Amino acid sequence: MEIIGKLTYRRILLFWGPLALTWLMMAFEQPFLIAFIARLGDAKVNLAAFGIAGSFAMIFEAPVIMLMSTSTALVTGHHSYRKLKHFTDLLNSGVTLVQLIMLIPPVFRFIVINLMGVPEEVAGVAHTALLIFLPWAASIGYRRFYQGILIRNNLTRRVTYGTMVRMTVIVITGVLLYSAGVRGAYVGAGAMSLAVFSEAIATRLMAASTVRALVIKDDTENGHLNLRNILKFYYPLALTSLLSLGVHPFVTFFLGRSTMAVESLAVLPVVNSLVFIFRSLGLSYQEVVIALIGKEKQNYSMLRNYAVRLGIIVTVLISVIAFTPLADLWFTDISGLDGELAGLSYLPLQIMILLPALTVLLNFQRSLFVVNGTTGPISAATAVELVGIIAVLLVCVIFLGMVGVFAASIAFVAGKGMSTLYLLPGQSALLKRWRG
Repeated sequence: MEIIGKLTYRRILLFWGPLALTWLMMAFEQPFLIAFIARLGDAKVNLAAFGIAGSFAMIFEAPVIMLMSTSTALVTGHHSYRKLKHFTDLLNSGVTLVQLIMLIPPVFRFIVINLMGVPEEVAGVAHTALLIFLPWAASIGYRRFYQGILIRNNLTRRVTYGTMVRMTVIVITGVLLYSAGVRGAYVGAGAMSLAVFSEAIATRLMAASTVRALVIKDDTENGHLNLRNILKFYYPLALTSLLSLGVHPFVTFFLGRSTMAVESLAVLPVVNSLVFIFRSLGLSYQEVVIALIGKEKQNYSMLRNYAVRLGIIVTVLISVIAFTPLADLWFTDISGLDGELAGLSYLPLQIMILLPALTVLLNFQRSLFVVNGTTGPISAATAVELVGIIAVLLVCVIFLGMVGVFAASIAFVAGKGMSTLYLLPGQSALLKRWRG
């Protein structure tokens, strides 16, 4: 999308605001559901099981996450729409098939119990929760494809409307299942799956008029697009998501062998869900840069300065919670953790206060490579992050005997920092090329 007139901070805010609100609403899903899970029976086991099932659901989701950035960048007319839609359908079918294979009981037991060392009582609940998550990945792929089309056509508010549908379904489903006394992990998985499916339908309906315009529009910009071109562009992005979200089973593996293993498995999703609220503001910025930077990259400085300010703001906001009694309010009164689990939550949150700012920086960097059409360095940086996280966990858990959730929080910050540092030279090279 080409910006008419000069880009201003106000215009960035008006474009980004609905996307930020969308991500914020999604970020509040897990804290909302965790509050239910923590107040139902056998909270420790159900929190751990929900965290494990959610981690695997995220892995199956990983290959489709970048469809939003891809459709924002590539869908310019009838030809590119049809080709990318076909690619999306193939991808959604593939990830659903892989999840079905994972759900075969012997396969699941081998991976989760034998390899990851998850206690059997937790693994059994996690298996059923992951089955409930079956529609999750394909629903996300479908709606992110159409969300990208809405973003490219400056219809970001409709993305927010879709998320409002999702949140409404989560609240209603969560309350009904909680009231019915359903096991906590199943409350979370059921509410999230139904909500994402509903959001996908709503997004498609809201994109209908835009799609009708696309199918009669000449595709002068991407009329050459074919599945091979799409795969070449998309593969590094999908690998990036897969590596990024695929870290969770490795974290679970180390936490299962750490000091206070079950407690760490129960606490980590609670802390992560709070941190994700602030990280979501950075995650929502990637499509903004892709859409607004301009054909001549003339808006780079404005978007960079906005990212710097955003990074400072999210760091201040999360610090206010992490180092004040607001942390106790969140973990005890809102999340419903007992004294033991709440006590384990404070230090990991304080360690992870830099993650939201690093997320802003990393997504700004990624957007530059997407705009340039060189997506390979993005996946390489994510591989660096994955290796860094595993290395830190290995040292902290195996050699230092650290409490698992403390080790994980250190590893997440270290890995994200390594990823941003890896991309800095490439970012500088892109900037010199654009200015030259």
